[in-house]
Amino acid sequence: MPVAASAIYFLNLRGDVLINRLYRDDVGGNMVDAFRMHIMQTKELGTCPVRQIGGCSFFYMRISNVYIVIVVSSNANVACAFKFVVEAVALFKSYFGGAFDEDAIRNNFVLIYELLDEIMDFGYPQNLSPEILKLYITQEGVRSPFSSKPSDKPVPNATLQVTGAVGWRREGLVYKKNEVFLDIVESVNLLMSSKGSVLRCDVTGKILMKCFLSGMPDLKLGLNDKIGLEKESELKSRPAKSGKTIELDDVTFHQCVNLTRFNSEKTVSFVPPDGEFELMKYRITEGVNLPFRVLPTIKELGRTRMEVNVKVKSVFGAKMFALGVVIKIPVPKQTAKTSFQVTSGRAKYQASIDCLVWKIRKFPGQTEPTLSAEVELISTMAEKKSWTRPPIQMEFQVPMFTASGLRVRFLKVWEKSGYNTVEWVRYITKAGSYEIRVFFLWELALSFSGRFLLLFDLLGWDLTILRTRFLRHLITFSR
Repeated sequence: MPVAASAIYFLNLRGDVLINRLYRDDVGGNMVDAFRMHIMQTKELGTCPVRQIGGCSFFYMRISNVYIVIVVSSNANVACAFKFVVEAVALFKSYFGGAFDEDAIRNNFVLIYELLDEIMDFGYPQNLSPEILKLYITQEGVRSPFSSKPSDKPVPNATLQVTGAVGWRREGLVYKKNEVFLDIVESVNLLMSSKGSVLRCDVTGKILMKCFLSGMPDLKLGLNDKIGLEKESELKSRPAKSGKTIELDDVTFHQCVNLTRFNSEKTVSFVPPDGEFELMKYRITEGVNLPFRVLPTIKELGRTRMEVNVKVKSVFGAKMFALGVVIKIPVPKQTAKTSFQVTSGRAKYQASIDCLVWKIRKFPGQTEPTLSAEVELISTMAEKKSWTRPPIQMEFQVPMFTASGLRVRFLKVWEKSGYNTVEWVRYITKAGSYEIRVFFLWELALSFSGRFLLLFDLLGWDLTILRTRFLRHLITFSR
C-alpha cells in the first residue's frame, strides 16, 4: 500500500514554517526550502496542487492563511493524502472552536503535535474521528474569541469506543420512541436537442437517514437494484421476483456500512450513527424516467417580433404533483415588450436574466399546460449580433417520485432488547441541470428548402437565380 506522507509542514503565506512533523526518514528536514524556491517564489501556487521536484513529490493545499504541504519520496496515494489533510483540518477546527489559521496554530503547538502523533503512523493515516480522539486527548485548544461554539464534553467508555468496531456511535442511548427516517433524494440532469432526442441524461442520488434508536441496533436495507435481487435469489435458491430492477453506478457508502457483507450478500447492513447522516450516494445512467417533457417552438416574425409557444407535459402519475416548477425561456437582449397567455401558473419577463419566467406552484401529473407569448424587439440601425439561443431551463421538485425507479424493498431494525420501531420512507426528485434546446421554425424552412433545391439540381433544372434569391430571403428573415 503506498504511503500518504513522509513529512507534513504547516507554512504561513510568507513561507515560514509554523509547525512540521517527519514520519519517515526518506526525506530531509530541509525539503520545505525546495517548496519555497520552486513553487512559492515562482508564483505557481494556483496551477497544480501536485508537483515533483527532484526525487520528491509535493502535495499542498491552502486553508485560510496557512499552506499545508505533504512531502513524499516514494510512490504515494495522492487521494489519500488530500483526504487526510481535509479530515485533519476538520479535526483541528473541532478542537480550536471552528477556527484554523496562523494564530490558531501558534496558540496550540503542543496540542497539534499530540494530534499529529495520533492521526498518522509511519506515513499511514489512522483514526481522525473527533468524537473518538476527544475521548482520550481531553486537552482543550485555545479557542478563537470569534467562535461561539461550546466545547464538546467527552463521553464515558473511552476504551470501548477507541478499540471497538463502532467508532461513530456511543453506547447508552435511550429514546422513548424509536424512529428511523429515510429519504431518497435524486437530481435529474438532462440535455435534450431541439428535435426531442436526448443528448445526455443521468440521475445522481443520495440516501439520507435520521435515526433516533436506543442501544446498538443493526439495520438492514434492501433496494430493488439488479445485483442485490440476483444475489438474494441465489442465496435463497429461488427465482427472483418480477418487477423493475435498476443498476447502480459509482456507489459510495458511509463508513458505518459493513462492506464485507455487502460484497458477499449485496445487502446494505450497518450500525447507524445517532442523528442525521448520509448513508450512500449513487448514479444512474440507464432507464431514467424523465418527470417532464418540454415541447418548445419559437417563431421569428421579421426583425422585431417573435412568437413563443411552450408545452410542458408531466409524465409521472396523475395522483402525484410537482412543487415549485419554474421554466426559464431565453429571449434576446433587445426585448422591449412581452405579452403572455398561460393555462396554468404565472409568467413574466425578467430583463436581468433575459428570460421569460413561467412559474407553476403545484403541477399535477399527466397534465399539459401551455404558454404562448409574443415578444417585441427593439429595432436598431446598427448591425444585429447573432443570438446564441441558450436552452430552456427547468426547476422542480416531485415528491414520492424517483427518476431512477429506485425503491426500498425493506428496512429491518434489530436490537437485542427487541423494541418496536417506526420506519418512515420518503422519495423526492429535483432538477439538476435540466435543459432543452429551442426549436426555430425558420430552421425547418431552411432545411426543407435545401432539400428541394438539391432535388431540382438532380433533375437538371437551371435554378441558380431562384436559389440565390430564396436563400437571400431566408437569411434576411432569420436576422
